[in-house]
Amino acid sequence: MKNRLLLTLCMLFMVFIAKTETMNGLEPEISVTAITTEELPAVSIDDSADASSDEEHVSPAGWSVIPFALLLIMIATGPLFYEHFWHKNYPIIAVSLAAIVVLYYLFGVGDVNHPVHALAEYVQFIALLSSLYIASGGIMIDVDKKATPITNVGLLLIGAVISNLIGTTGASMLLIRPFVRLNKGRIQPYHIIFFIFMVSNVGGALTPIGDPPLFLGFLKGVPFGWTLEHNIIPWATALGLLSIVFYIFDKRNTDEDLEEISTFTNKTTILGSRNFIWLAIIIASVFIDPNVIEGVPAIHYHGQKFSFIRELIMFTVGFLSYRFADKRAIKGNEFNFEPIREVAFIFIGIFGTMMPALALVSEFAQSETGTALITHNTLYWGTGILSGFLDNAPTYLNFLAAAMASQGGDIAVISNVHDYAVGGVYDDSVSKLIAISLGAVFFGAMTYIGNGPNFMVKSIAEQMGIHMPSFFGYILRYSIPILLPILFVIWLIFFTH
Repeated sequence: MKNRLLLTLCMLFMVFIAKTETMNGLEPEISVTAITTEELPAVSIDDSADASSDEEHVSPAGWSVIPFALLLIMIATGPLFYEHFWHKNYPIIAVSLAAIVVLYYLFGVGDVNHPVHALAEYVQFIALLSSLYIASGGIMIDVDKKATPITNVGLLLIGAVISNLIGTTGASMLLIRPFVRLNKGRIQPYHIIFFIFMVSNVGGALTPIGDPPLFLGFLKGVPFGWTLEHNIIPWATALGLLSIVFYIFDKRNTDEDLEEISTFTNKTTILGSRNFIWLAIIIASVFIDPNVIEGVPAIHYHGQKFSFIRELIMFTVGFLSYRFADKRAIKGNEFNFEPIREVAFIFIGIFGTMMPALALVSEFAQSETGTALITHNTLYWGTGILSGFLDNAPTYLNFLAAAMASQGGDIAVISNVHDYAVGGVYDDSVSKLIAISLGAVFFGAMTYIGNGPNFMVKSIAEQMGIHMPSFFGYILRYSIPILLPILFVIWLIFFTH
């Protein structure tokens, strides 16, 4: 199977290079300076549309979203109805569906830019996720306390705060194993679901470091402190409501660890603390972006700069953090590479197949019909619902671009974005940007694929023996009856005015 996958990837790469040369009519316009996304895209879809003015814009056909829909359906139904086939063949399925869409873009639409951007964004995404996963795997945190609803709520809230310092991905990878160990003997799927709700998503709404859409907004011109100033009350409200619901769930859980000792030291011990240095390097490297810092080496393609130094640092740190990790921590965490392998292949399929869906959403959002519908209400629900199924970073940018364009603003002009964020120039712009920001971050928890950490947390939990709900089970049993009403309350309180 590995040989077939390698052959497929090599063929796709050769086709891509050949097609690039053919379309340009000369050697590919790629150069390397000095030799250039948390899942942080270097350039938005809106930028890519402007990158090559000599290429005629062609909308993808409606049928081209079928591979994306098919992949979502198989992710949802595979573990339920054909588990053996799915677990054996999901890498081939994900790569094949992505290949269909990529080849359609290259030869059917004649568009090289979108596949290039999808590839760059995937590399940035997997570099961050894999390095954080490996580095955190070498840190074993043991909380020697009795697992009570109050203790669990406290840990979840601490994780939500930490998400703003090291990102939702970093906090999720660091804390999911201690959280499961703390609840040994009484762990249930709802523990993991609320962890995803609070730590992997809602928690990261206060700083640009917290979640990729907010970081992209910062790069576009939103002031760094804007998210803390405007999102803190909705953030606290959402976390407060989630904490209350979780407490009720956990209070009713009477399961106990049969091996539980009668006394606790109430101490927290950490093995592998040196890996915190590796985590700090990974988080710091996020800001090494050639589009922000002049002089950073970059890959130049059609007038755009793509990061590669940042990704090299992340991959290197991932290797070194594992190579020199405390073996007791690795063994205690029961660390292995299966969760990151699963995420890597699944998201090859997602990044490759979701291009047409994102393009069609972008076209509608910036059409006359779309801009006529723009209010803080539609921006909250529109950005939110789509962020649950598509990448929330480009969804954020597309809706922000549409909202600004409806009032004569340009997302490509930093001063325009700054004025839109601080208010006073564009009508109701602050409320609209809050709606876009909260929609992108909060609704990422609606599905396993709404935000990168979600699927990773699920995979780690399953590796630790927890039977997690299916894709649809997650939505029907938790997202719709629990999360959605809370998001509705947030809308009622902060946007119905």
